[in-house]
Amino acid sequence: MFDTVLVANRGEIAVRVIRTLRALGVRSVAVFSDADADARHVREADTAVRLGPAPAAESYLSVERLLDAARRSGAQAVHPGYGFLAENAGFAQACADAGLVFIGPPAEAISLMGDKIRAKETVRAAGVPVVPGSSGSGLTDDQLAEAAREIGMPVLLKPSAGGGGKGMRLTRVESALLEEIAAARREARASFGDDTLLVERWVERPRHIEIQVLADGHGNVVHLGERECSLQRRHQKIIEEAPSVLLDEKIRAAMGEAAVQAARSCGYRGAGTVEFIVPGGDPSSYYFMEMNTRLQVEHPVTELVVSIAGSGLDLVEWQLRVAAGEKLPFTQDDISLTGHAVEARICAEDPSRGFLPSGGTVLSLHEPQGDGVRTDSGLTEGVEVSSLYDPMLSKVIAYGPDRATALRRLRAALADTVILGVPTNAGFLRRLLAHPAVVAGDLDTGLVEREVDGLVDTIVPTEVYEAAALLRRPAPAAGPDGWVDPFSVPSGWRLGGEPAAAVHHFRVPGHDPVEVRSLGDTEGAAPGGSTVTVELGGVRHTFSHATAPGGIWLGRDGDSWHVQDHDPVAADLGGAAHQGADTLAAPMPGTVTVVKVAVGEEVAAGQSLLVVEAMKMEHVISAPHAGTVTELDVTPGATVAMDQVLAVVTPHQDGEKEGGR
Repeated sequence: MFDTVLVANRGEIAVRVIRTLRALGVRSVAVFSDADADARHVREADTAVRLGPAPAAESYLSVERLLDAARRSGAQAVHPGYGFLAENAGFAQACADAGLVFIGPPAEAISLMGDKIRAKETVRAAGVPVVPGSSGSGLTDDQLAEAAREIGMPVLLKPSAGGGGKGMRLTRVESALLEEIAAARREARASFGDDTLLVERWVERPRHIEIQVLADGHGNVVHLGERECSLQRRHQKIIEEAPSVLLDEKIRAAMGEAAVQAARSCGYRGAGTVEFIVPGGDPSSYYFMEMNTRLQVEHPVTELVVSIAGSGLDLVEWQLRVAAGEKLPFTQDDISLTGHAVEARICAEDPSRGFLPSGGTVLSLHEPQGDGVRTDSGLTEGVEVSSLYDPMLSKVIAYGPDRATALRRLRAALADTVILGVPTNAGFLRRLLAHPAVVAGDLDTGLVEREVDGLVDTIVPTEVYEAAALLRRPAPAAGPDGWVDPFSVPSGWRLGGEPAAAVHHFRVPGHDPVEVRSLGDTEGAAPGGSTVTVELGGVRHTFSHATAPGGIWLGRDGDSWHVQDHDPVAADLGGAAHQGADTLAAPMPGTVTVVKVAVGEEVAAGQSLLVVEAMKMEHVISAPHAGTVTELDVTPGATVAMDQVLAVVTPHQDGEKEGGR
């Protein structure tokens, strides 16, 4: 085993790897950018090395700086986690050239399976069924469009060099092909530095099932069962579980053997995942999609259900042992599955605002652990969540003897999760896990998109504003001896008159301002510690809370609200500056990547004007109506804050505003 390992990543996966290194008695080395100088993974490692400025290209993506950090820290091996350089063949080779062990597959296997076009050709030759699609690399836009027409609509555009849903585009109409291809290339180039695309037939109501494989350097390959990853939004997994309720033992064995053959076909070594698309109505007709040549985000559900000769499993430990040259001491017959596990990905995004990436400072944090619940996290109170990196903050995983128990425990754990200061999707995931189709195991990759409107709370509950008003009530002054004069308590009571009401004006981002009239003797418990309770209609509502500049954060059952103080007079004066015009503001903190218009240009309703990118996601800013661009306050490459004014489109005087977003 190694003495010292450098973890070339950040966030929850770096913390996860460091935990196993500590258990094995191996010294851990963290790396960090200036944005992560006080991050949890830096605190928990045995030592840490600064890489450079906050942008990933100058820190976590810099091969030269990572290798220098390994040299300076005395590391013998590098664990890449996932994301960043985990599937970068050049990085794996650079580690080898520098005399470092790359804890992952050989560079040749990464290169082969990282190219989806070559990967499909390779596994097809090994007898593994693949999805019908385009052949050959380096296709032009017109060639891709022609291939799509030959396959038949709808089709899926996919970057050849990447994964994780980045750059993937489902296209249903031919007329949109060229525009979607251009957008997919842009995202692929930004995410992977390579805009090569392929096109595949879209399988209607598909299920996404993947097989975990483990291979050593002595020719032994086994699979560790499957994971169901069909609950996705925008091709990004959000809930994963093991095992899948769709597969019986016969199909599980067949898919497992296909995954093993795929791993053998590329000379694989270490932990990896072979992903399949499976028609829900015919699970025996499965197709290879791709192979992820790294540890997966969802690996904990496999760890919780897999037993090897009666013992538990730590996939990171086996990554380390295989990389150190050890031989797998077990065979396929020694592997069994027991119970059920489900994982939810907690991301910095705001469901009430179309799941836009979010950011901010974590003001209050509670993450559940124990009793069949595990949380893998990179968070600490006070940490700043920026738009520079991936939006995933943590993962909450629940285990039970059966699926119903695991789901119930995970819903309870999400309700117990408190992250104030940064909008997250925890409450949304809790509601998703209670959806009848999810409870029944009737899943497909389009389920979330079909049901999303019913799973997002678009109205701020009245009790949220009442709790904020209670917290805004001034505390009664206590004397030197601690005695509180009852006449100093703001009760709202008046002699011979109507109770005096305190008036509060609040606004939650994405919602209209409200006025709350509080009598001061609001029913319920006054705030104490980190919670506040209000009573409305005989029902008590308890919230976690934290104070932020200009407002209050309130949280309950995984949901959170940033209740900001609102000055209606100032808001009216501010709006007068653009009287008769429509102001386009940044929907999220991020970077302007594309500016398509100039001041004075006439635009149509719905026309794309700018593109803002945050956390590897693009958001198109479109004209809300036909008019003229009268202000343009940004240029490509500019960093913008949420709600920052980007442009102003003044409507035509002789025309009416048209619909648009």
